[in-house]
Amino acid sequence: MTKVSDRLRELGITLPEVAAPVAAYVPAVQVGNQVWTSGQLPFTGGQLPATGKVGAEVDEAAAQEFARTAALNALAAVNALVGIDKVTRVLKIVGFVASADGFGGQPGVINGASNLMAEVFGEAGAHARSAVGVAELPLNSPVEVELVVEISA
Repeated sequence: MTKVSDRLRELGITLPEVAAPVAAYVPAVQVGNQVWTSGQLPFTGGQLPATGKVGAEVDEAAAQEFARTAALNALAAVNALVGIDKVTRVLKIVGFVASADGFGGQPGVINGASNLMAEVFGEAGAHARSAVGVAELPLNSPVEVELVVEISA
């Protein structure tokens, strides 16, 4: 079985530094053989690449890339806590999309996170998922992603 870190290298993906919490929480916690991440924003180099609502200030294609970035940040939180090579299965993604009135493309936006998991983990990246439209997200971010993974002992 290929190690996750090797697969990331094959894909040319480098996990970012863990994003500093913007409030009173930790980036991830381990419960038994699972790691649950806090909601991760699409920070790149400590900055949000865009702000606003999807379907207004942010287009759907850009938001899909931001969901991918947020998912990378979630993987970075997992890596910092237990090591990325301990991940055996992606269990669930919860994606939030700051949505303009009438925007219904939340599933397509969160595909940015889901497709990343498939690229990195193959069949073990198949997961349960929620894609939720919301009025506002922290720091006016267009997306936020949470991740739950199973880990080996």
